[in-house]
Amino acid sequence: MGTQKKHILIIAGEASGDTRAAELVSAIKILSPNTSFSGVGGDGMRACGVTLFDHITSLAVIGIVEVLKNIGRIKKVFDNILLEVDKQKPDAAILVDYPGFNLRLAGELKKRSIKVIYYVSPQVWAWREGRIDRIKKIVDRMIVFFPFEKELYARHGMNVDCVGHPLVDEIHITRQAIDVLKSIGLKTKDAVTIGLMPGSRQKEIERHLPVMLEAAKKLYEQDHRRQFLLLKAPTIPRDLLEGALPSELPVKIYEGNSHDGINAMDAAIVASGTATLETALLNVPMVVIYKTSWLTYAIAKNVIKIPYIGLVNVVAGKKIVPELIQNDCHPTLIAQNVESILKDPGMIDELQKLRTILGAPGASHRAAAIVVEEIN
Repeated sequence: MGTQKKHILIIAGEASGDTRAAELVSAIKILSPNTSFSGVGGDGMRACGVTLFDHITSLAVIGIVEVLKNIGRIKKVFDNILLEVDKQKPDAAILVDYPGFNLRLAGELKKRSIKVIYYVSPQVWAWREGRIDRIKKIVDRMIVFFPFEKELYARHGMNVDCVGHPLVDEIHITRQAIDVLKSIGLKTKDAVTIGLMPGSRQKEIERHLPVMLEAAKKLYEQDHRRQFLLLKAPTIPRDLLEGALPSELPVKIYEGNSHDGINAMDAAIVASGTATLETALLNVPMVVIYKTSWLTYAIAKNVIKIPYIGLVNVVAGKKIVPELIQNDCHPTLIAQNVESILKDPGMIDELQKLRTILGAPGASHRAAAIVVEEIN
């Protein structure tokens, strides 16, 4: 299948997109070994053979204020992509998430008659559904993770496929919870382990970790059998976390396999994002939090059209985990909500239902088959 040589431009703007793109490239190469790739991404894409002409470190900013501060650097990457496109003339482009950048790029690619496949849908369901009519003009095929996304795009007449979520394939436990706790010096008996998952970007750490640690102090004051596992993302320097840890609190950093770390938690405080789905797939009760700049929050509050921001709640179509956003992201409220979920095991039943919604294993391979179909 796919014996003719093809070249694909692939663009990811942040770490999660790099992961999804790397999985997709690997799956495409199985079906179409002669296909080559170039674009913008991270170490994952580079490792699976994508020729990078810019790294995601040039693009990985979040929030309106941060984007404005870095607009010159982002424009330079954008212009460089178009220069490479004009030289290479790819057979197709795969744009992965990162909608503010990639939708604008899609418009430029369309002017050049390059087929555009969008992977990991822009969250139009959270913002303005009217944007879909514009997307329809510049995107040839949309590949989405969730059934409700497919229904939304199909209503507007888009060529859309739902492949399920790749996370279903990725949740693998390599170490038992007791071994994880021992390895970082936490108790394995007569203790309750509460996870702290502040995010994978430095700004998220700066905004979330102090609040999480204050909540942890309150939880520890209520019950000295409690201990805390701080999950370190690969993108975060260890010393950034170590410098914030209070000596009087039993909290340890874990930087091994993130799924092993989550599996060792009895409950978790999680920054909103894909990590909430990972936590849900491991059946760990959680409280979702998020803080951003005031300007970003004020603008987002006026345009977001759905009642939840946590992916767990969005995918479930109802509130199954507490969300504490911006002003509500306060140590006292966080601690109170953690106390509630520790006493009520009912959340686990709701989390188990999510696996069905997230689809069967093999999402990346189903997406790859669609891409190969398009380029041939």
